Amino acid sequence: MTEETPGFDDKKPEGPSDAAGSEEAAQGAGSADKAGPGAAPSGEELVEVGLQAQLDQAQAALGERTADLQRLQAEYQNYRRRVERDRVAVKEVAVANLLSELLPTLDDIGRARDHGELVGGFKSVAESLETVVAKMGLQQFGKEGEPFDPLVHEALMHSYAPDVTETTCVQILQPGYRIGERTIRPARVAVAEPQPGAQGAKGEGEDGASGSGSGSDEESGGPDKG
Repeated sequence: MTEETPGFDDKKPEGPSDAAGSEEAAQGAGSADKAGPGAAPSGEELVEVGLQAQLDQAQAALGERTADLQRLQAEYQNYRRRVERDRVAVKEVAVANLLSELLPTLDDIGRARDHGELVGGFKSVAESLETVVAKMGLQQFGKEGEPFDPLVHEALMHSYAPDVTETTCVQILQPGYRIGERTIRPARVAVAEPQPGAQGAKGEGEDGASGSGSGSDEESGGPDKG
């Protein structure tokens, strides 16, 4: 009768199972190494990429809105300047129209002053009116003896005079008025031009006088020498 060694059948070989575990671990490490560079991005990386894209879009939208705001601001400034310029122009036209209606009255006041009739209460009223129109910018121009300028003078009478060297205003028939650079009414004047041939005759007279003087000197010198 054969005796069996107790516990021999209960023991299982441990070699193959350990080898299988080592293989699985090696395969896992290999797969981990292969998944390094080309692996799919993780959740945090995806969130970071999305946030960066949103930030870029927000910056682009901010740049567009800033450009729109600057353009609107420039247009508003141009609008304000245009409105102010138009307002000033309308005011100047209105004032010029009002003062144009007062020019005949100012002419009457000037004639009354020239004839010595500007006295009493009429004088006070006239001076007050002249002060008001001066404050509104009305200026009178036109004086005797000044050169004739067709841009601001209107010649109503014409004559020749030997004592002028150019076309000159010799009489102011009606004074001119302006507001700033705007002429409301030109000065109506009588002009005189140099006498035709006066300069030539004057030059010939001077030459003749000098010639006669030298001739007389020569004639007077003859008898003394003799």
